[in-house]
Amino acid sequence: MKVVERYIMRRTTAMFLAALVWTLAIVWTTQVLAKIDLVTDSGQSALTFFEVAALIIPSIIPIVVPFALVVAVAQTLSAMNTDSELAVINAAGASRWTIARPILLLALAASVFSFAVDNGVDPYARQKNRQLVAASRADLLSLIIQEGTFRRIDDGLFLQIGERLPDNRLGGIFVADSREEGANLTYYAKTGSIVEKGDEKVLMMNDGVINRKSVTGDLSVIRFTSYAFDLSAFMSAANEITLLPKDRTTPYLLNPDPNDRMYQRQPGSYTAELNQRFSEWSYSLVFALIALAVAGDARSHREARIHPLITAIAIALFVRWLGFFAAGKADKVWYYAYMVYAVPIVASAVSIWFIVSSRSMELPTAWADWMTNLAGRASEGWTALKLWFARRGTSGQGA
Repeated sequence: MKVVERYIMRRTTAMFLAALVWTLAIVWTTQVLAKIDLVTDSGQSALTFFEVAALIIPSIIPIVVPFALVVAVAQTLSAMNTDSELAVINAAGASRWTIARPILLLALAASVFSFAVDNGVDPYARQKNRQLVAASRADLLSLIIQEGTFRRIDDGLFLQIGERLPDNRLGGIFVADSREEGANLTYYAKTGSIVEKGDEKVLMMNDGVINRKSVTGDLSVIRFTSYAFDLSAFMSAANEITLLPKDRTTPYLLNPDPNDRMYQRQPGSYTAELNQRFSEWSYSLVFALIALAVAGDARSHREARIHPLITAIAIALFVRWLGFFAAGKADKVWYYAYMVYAVPIVASAVSIWFIVSSRSMELPTAWADWMTNLAGRASEGWTALKLWFARRGTSGQGA
């Protein structure tokens, strides 16, 4: 590898790692916030929460890596063009392949990494994640006997234990049940206990009342000496782990179990997931080619055009959207499976044509003029706003 190629490789790799860390951190944070109820609702420790949060990372790596790569390549080449380095390289007689080769090597390494994570690490991480979530929800007994706190047992079902009494008895039991459409049930009992009969678990409530409120506002009150509230359904539902096609390993998707209930209901989803895994790795190469087609040539600073980084990201987003659209339809419409592979192939072919023909891939000129005018108006508005605040501050001091 030539000195120039090592220089480009070093700069692009550093920018890629920086963009990957920040992009991965942002996307990971948004995904982790959706899991915060594991601690707040299920009473699990922070260690379990962070373990679940760590297992989310493999699922977002294949999506984030191509975008980090297109940002790194476009920004590096744009900075080199601004510093006239691309012009010097062209003037020295180097071909465009000198610039493209180190970037394509980095893109190939990113593609291999994405393929390994998507097909080797992510399925096992998803299965472990589901096991942890199921285990946390299955620990129902330790969940409901916590004193003085409301706990959500199921959608529309909440339970509170006032205190724990000797002999494994419970005091001050409150249950709010709104699962039945058109009626809200409220149970209150002075004492109670959890009775286990084999695999069945029943909450026995003693000396209490049931308040039933209908949609029309009618209220009925029923007193009881003892009442059994079955918890077995929630325990079995919590213990059951349902694995979706995304959670299955690639060898399983290639040869699924015919007795798998999910496979019997949605066989097309297994094929669609397999096609997505075999095509998703290629987007790192596709996005690198797009960035090369957009920012890989030396351009004059006086040319009016959108910043190459914005152009590359906009085109990459459109291509990735097409890929997601095709993957989402492939489980129901068979010919969309071909589109899953056609999107990266066509995008790569178009980018290679721009690179080989020494053309620059750009957004339409009308878009460039519109965005330039929009940026100018925004700058003028911001300047006027700062002047207005400055005048207000001066007049206030004078008063």
